[in-house]
Amino acid sequence: MSETSVNPRSNSDTKAVPLQAQDLPALNPTKAQGEAIGLDHLMDVTVPLTVELGRTRISIAGLSQFAPGSLVTLEREAHEPVDVLVNGKLVAKGEVVTIGSRYGVRITSMISG
Repeated sequence: MSETSVNPRSNSDTKAVPLQAQDLPALNPTKAQGEAIGLDHLMDVTVPLTVELGRTRISIAGLSQFAPGSLVTLEREAHEPVDVLVNGKLVAKGEVVTIGSRYGVRITSMISG
């Protein structure tokens, strides 16, 4: 007995029609009241900020050998600046500092867009 695959979305009466730019709704950065949205409205939006000390690649076999006290060597040298990423995009370079009992990053250069 053979099985036949049926696509429930397929319909022989349906034809694809390409969209034109004039068919799309216009994007209008306004509020419902018609007031324009300024940059000030975006200043309270939070975004993830990541500081990347370094990376490395390791095999699964090497990973399986990890135990408390294991050391991982990163591909970045100790004197090199760390990467500061916002939403995964590199925006600055910096140096690691301690602030009391916490770590921090002093921005040393900005990455131009």
